[in-house]
Amino acid sequence: MRQPHRGPRPAVHRRGPRAALALAAGLCLAGPEPAAALDLSLDPFGWFGEKEEPLAPGPTALPYDVRIRGADDDTLLTTLQDTSSLYRLRREAPPDGEGLVRRAEADLKRLPEALEGSGYYAGRVAVRVEAVTLAGEASLAAAVRSAEASRGRALVPVKVAVDTGPLYHLRRVAVRDARGRPLAAETLPERLTRVDPGTSARSATVLAREAAIVDALRARGHPFAKVVSRDPVVDDAARTLDVTFTVEPGPVAGLGAVTVRGTEGLDPAVVRSFIYTEPGDPYSPKALSDMRRALAKVEALGSVRIREGEALDADGNLPIFVDVTERSRNLVGLSARYSTVDGPGVRATYANRNLFGGGESLRLDADLYYLGNDLYATQRKLAGIDSNGFGGRLSATFVKPALWGTRNDLVASAFAGREAQQSYVVDGGGATVGIRHRFSDTFFAQATLDGQAGRSQDALGKVDYRLIGLGASVSYDSTDSLLDPTRGVRLTASATPYAGFLGSDPSIFVAKAQGSAYYALDADGWTVLAGRLGFGSISGARLDEIPANIRFFAGGGGSVRGFPYRTLGPRGPFNLPVGGRSLLEASLEARIKVTDTIGVVPFFDAGTAFSGELPDFDERIRTAVGIGLRYYTAIGPIRVDLAFPLDRIKGNRERPVALYLSLGQAF
Repeated sequence: MRQPHRGPRPAVHRRGPRAALALAAGLCLAGPEPAAALDLSLDPFGWFGEKEEPLAPGPTALPYDVRIRGADDDTLLTTLQDTSSLYRLRREAPPDGEGLVRRAEADLKRLPEALEGSGYYAGRVAVRVEAVTLAGEASLAAAVRSAEASRGRALVPVKVAVDTGPLYHLRRVAVRDARGRPLAAETLPERLTRVDPGTSARSATVLAREAAIVDALRARGHPFAKVVSRDPVVDDAARTLDVTFTVEPGPVAGLGAVTVRGTEGLDPAVVRSFIYTEPGDPYSPKALSDMRRALAKVEALGSVRIREGEALDADGNLPIFVDVTERSRNLVGLSARYSTVDGPGVRATYANRNLFGGGESLRLDADLYYLGNDLYATQRKLAGIDSNGFGGRLSATFVKPALWGTRNDLVASAFAGREAQQSYVVDGGGATVGIRHRFSDTFFAQATLDGQAGRSQDALGKVDYRLIGLGASVSYDSTDSLLDPTRGVRLTASATPYAGFLGSDPSIFVAKAQGSAYYALDADGWTVLAGRLGFGSISGARLDEIPANIRFFAGGGGSVRGFPYRTLGPRGPFNLPVGGRSLLEASLEARIKVTDTIGVVPFFDAGTAFSGELPDFDERIRTAVGIGLRYYTAIGPIRVDLAFPLDRIKGNRERPVALYLSLGQAF
């Protein structure tokens, strides 16, 4: 059984008769050609036999043609190819017959080990050079002479015959400590020694079980756990393999002091504020993974490397060293988007990731978009809404993390612009300032002072508004990726009273909540089920008193795909959407990877807005289905979605299909 690189390959003990590792002279080689089912060349699909130009015979080298017979499994064939010196060096012709025979000799030793590593412990291998089968010293000289006879006139034919024999299965896994005693169930879960019937005895299977044992011990607080030996025993009569691992769990430890290194232009206190562990907390690889994930959110940092200490400190804790590098401070970006129903848009961005040396981030965005030939242009004109379809927004966001070295962050933002949508136009601006407290890497709460003012125009008329509110919000995110989550949940909720005594007109209360969950059906996340549910409510004023940009609408690429952006909900004069005081929407997706870079996503969306303060289902919930294509890149998946509305709105000229292009998943 092939062993890891850390030590020599131990002997494999056997019960029962030991199968010979070499075939009798001429087996599968000297007689008639074997059956086609057993004649599998090293190039089963013609990738090399047809496309790889053969070497030309010559006087100074001895090129050859190598083929393998008997390996009827593609995975095994690849393993033999990777192991075989004859195959790997086939494009580097040896100078003489002796060099060719040396390669064949090496394969006679290595290929049986490759068979054992693949679970074939009774496998046999023979190699023939020209008409000579290698079997002992006398055959070597004959093979050299036979190969030399082809010099300058033809490729030397080399054939490898493989008789795999039966596939052996893993029967028993035992784990012992250095004294030979089984580990207690609370130290090592019993599932790690359980063997399912039919489990192959491949070396990869055994090594994966060994790695799982070490991982389980480390997850239970043993940072120095290791397997000191493995004892595989082959039973030829039963065609099985038993393995005994001897392990040293090492002491149970806690997390020790964290040392941050590599900060030059960044205050180390900012980095430490994103480390949520305390000395003495239980050690586990997950705790270190969470630490790395939290530090990745510091925009000023580039790379983060976490290294464990080599010994425990005086308190029995494991010291942790965090080595970081800083990113360039300035960032300039330009992005574009397009939807067949929402129109095109462009955005320019400038950001400084470490403005004053304390990890402060400043981001400036300029966004310009055009509705294009939208469906509601005529109705807007009839309703007297002054809009040419162009909209834009200038915004600035500032974050000062780790105020005075704490887990409190100062957040501030401001915006101004024209929001031009299918059924309304709003000219306005506003600003927000608040304090965000990070309880952990996954959970934070925020309190804000929010103010905005402007003029809203829609089918219900014009509203001059002034809103001043004290808001509160919470966010929980346990997902494993921002743009392409495969596991975990996301929850956000906010409530903002825009009270009259603060100067708001109208006086309203706005509440929002959204949750999404992601569940991978396999360990590698190739098939992921994703779901999203959103809710909103506005109370305190009539619908026509609320600015259109504050009301709730459904529809669009992040809502109910297939319907134009912010058009689903109650209708007003001229059949224009006027939005609602409550919202309910949901989405389901199956994210299925076909290859490492290509995936397909069937999806279902549903939702609408309602005129009441709570969803009263006086509006018909609109639904859509679709299919998406994903191209996975290093920065996230590129999304292409085709959506088909199932119940198009009567009287509207909505398109039967909508196309969306963007970066990242829909939610």
